[in-house]
Amino acid sequence: MSDTPAVPHPASDPGLSPVQKFLRATEIDTRLLGMLGAMLLIWIGFHLYGAAVNGFGAFLTPRNLWNLSVQTASVGIMACGMVLVIITRHIDLSVGSVLGFTAMIMGIVQVWWLPGILGLGHPLIVVITCIVGLVLGTAIGAFHGWLVAYRGIPAFIVTLGGLLVWRGMAFLVASGVTISPVDTTFALLGGGPRGTIGETGSWIVCALVCIAILWMLSAGRKARKSHGFPLRPVWAEVFLAVLGCGLAIGATLVVNAYPWPVGIVKQYAAEKGIEIPEGGLFISHGFAIPLLILAVVGLAMTILMGRTRFGRYVYAIGGNPDAAELSGINTRWMTVKIFALMGFLTGLSAIVASARTTSATNSLGQLDELYVIAAAVIGGTSLAGGVGTIYGAIIGAFVMQSLKSGMVLIGFDAAIQDIVVGIVLVIAVYVDILYRKRAK
Repeated sequence: MSDTPAVPHPASDPGLSPVQKFLRATEIDTRLLGMLGAMLLIWIGFHLYGAAVNGFGAFLTPRNLWNLSVQTASVGIMACGMVLVIITRHIDLSVGSVLGFTAMIMGIVQVWWLPGILGLGHPLIVVITCIVGLVLGTAIGAFHGWLVAYRGIPAFIVTLGGLLVWRGMAFLVASGVTISPVDTTFALLGGGPRGTIGETGSWIVCALVCIAILWMLSAGRKARKSHGFPLRPVWAEVFLAVLGCGLAIGATLVVNAYPWPVGIVKQYAAEKGIEIPEGGLFISHGFAIPLLILAVVGLAMTILMGRTRFGRYVYAIGGNPDAAELSGINTRWMTVKIFALMGFLTGLSAIVASARTTSATNSLGQLDELYVIAAAVIGGTSLAGGVGTIYGAIIGAFVMQSLKSGMVLIGFDAAIQDIVVGIVLVIAVYVDILYRKRAK
């Protein structure tokens, strides 16, 4: 079969500039390109500022980038759910408080209750705790959705009330006491030297990602050919393959370049009976479990939004709720399911956040709702509804965490951090308004 497309590709238009031809040939989302460019500028800016002030740059180092990925995971997971909520023209201001309440309940279950029943360190403690967190988060989200859909209360009011109620409940259930330490196996879900997959596991993941990239490009080309759609130029396909695999390999090299701390290496060597050589023992962290959880969530949510009826219904409701209802979509039941999914992801985020801090505190997740909303909006999710992507929200979460991490590294106090985050959020919404005006 000929590789010549039945329809000329838009990049073949002779009136386009070289940059326009490149963007059309590769079909790279310009907003995605802009977000990645902004994130790269943030990274370079903080690194150079640190180098100028302190004599060395601490941002673009394996240690900081690894920590950045772990710190982003919790907000990134919730941002994936917030995309759906905002697309359907709602908002959820309660996610930070729900995270705190859910983490507190999980702390009580695994520290106060289950050890007395199953015994300290029993493997079922982690399983039961995670199930409790996910079910509780889903139930709270579904309850919020029911109030919005079937009782007609605006989502802003329902979730604003939830922000106050669940934060108060988090304090009451444990009388404000910090519950720690959590189960040692549960703590692995939050990262740390032992909460990783190591050097070999990271290269295996990298290989699987590269295979998936090549398969998707090949399958996409075959699908276009079978339907008579225009094909990307071969050089554009090769460029995308090299770019995707290059980024995966680069990320793997970075996480594998970050070694375990010396004290933990000595402890590990003593446990395994390993003799430490004179020059020391280098053990790579590799990809952290929280980052892998975020990657799995991002992939699953992308498939859900792009390949299923549920995802099409979400975009239809966001585009025109009245038309969606007239076309036969049960918009009220969909609202309940969307908020339940948001609650499920909040419960998952609570697992990651409490495992990372190895404790459950009343303040856990405080102000996370603002960072989650900001991540979704920065990632291109329109507050007017109908527009948004999962990968955009994840990149938005990395942008937000990069700002926070960078300001901490260079010594900005909390007040300045809040000011910067607020300004960035307003600018992101303004950019979205300008983008939608140009798209009309």
